[in-house]
Amino acid sequence: MIHETYPLQKKGSLPGARLMTYIQEDSEAMSIRKRPLILICPGGGYRYTSDRESEPIALQFLAMGYHAAVLRYSCAPAQYPTALLELAESMLLIRSKAEEWHVDTEKIVVQGCSAGGHLAACLGMFWDEAFLAQEMGLGDRDHALLRPAGMILCYPVITSGEFAHRGSFQNLLGSREEELSEQLSLEKRVTEKTPRAFIWHTFADGSVPAENSLLLVGAMRRAGIPVEFHMYPVGGHGLALATRLTETSDGRHVQRECASWIGLAQTWLEYLFAE
Repeated sequence: MIHETYPLQKKGSLPGARLMTYIQEDSEAMSIRKRPLILICPGGGYRYTSDRESEPIALQFLAMGYHAAVLRYSCAPAQYPTALLELAESMLLIRSKAEEWHVDTEKIVVQGCSAGGHLAACLGMFWDEAFLAQEMGLGDRDHALLRPAGMILCYPVITSGEFAHRGSFQNLLGSREEELSEQLSLEKRVTEKTPRAFIWHTFADGSVPAENSLLLVGAMRRAGIPVEFHMYPVGGHGLALATRLTETSDGRHVQRECASWIGLAQTWLEYLFAE
């Protein structure tokens, strides 16, 4: 396995921003020559990046046969668009290493939990925006280099409206919250160019209400973009894998009813990549 760390330094980046890779070694003994890659954005309310939503999830995708990479993006006091620029830089880095790492560049999927889901979805919404191409030094015809093939969003922060997780937007935008929160209410940014998505949430989430996912699903439905959505009737916020593998030190966040999400995501990926 190629397990390496790549420091990231974009406008506003804080020390410690980095991309960590989990790349399966190529072997002539196996028929697989290129593999999809899952680019993971941990949650943490844009205040920190969660250990529970990082390597444990990467290793699950690795066991499925995919490459994985974890983005430890800059959080508060860093503000928008720093984390998005770091995610875009990660996408370009992966593409630049695709031949060496045997990555199928048509099959790079972004995954994120909670605020990391908001970040992942930002790339899905803004990949073809002129401001992002300009910040990344790309030409007008190179937007597609930033486009993910799909999005896996786990109990994501989406809306800045009635059902907002206000702390995430405060951390992300600081004094510019009133100015930019509408722009970053992602259910309003869906277009026909938005990638397909797999989304799950819990009915009982008391931190990021399920309406965040429901609003996004509705917007994608209206735009004609296929989305797979699962609503679990039980379970709080921040479940990660929802198993003992990501249990917190105080014994919380194990919810066996929700642990099926990773297998369902695998089935969705197989269907996505089969087309």
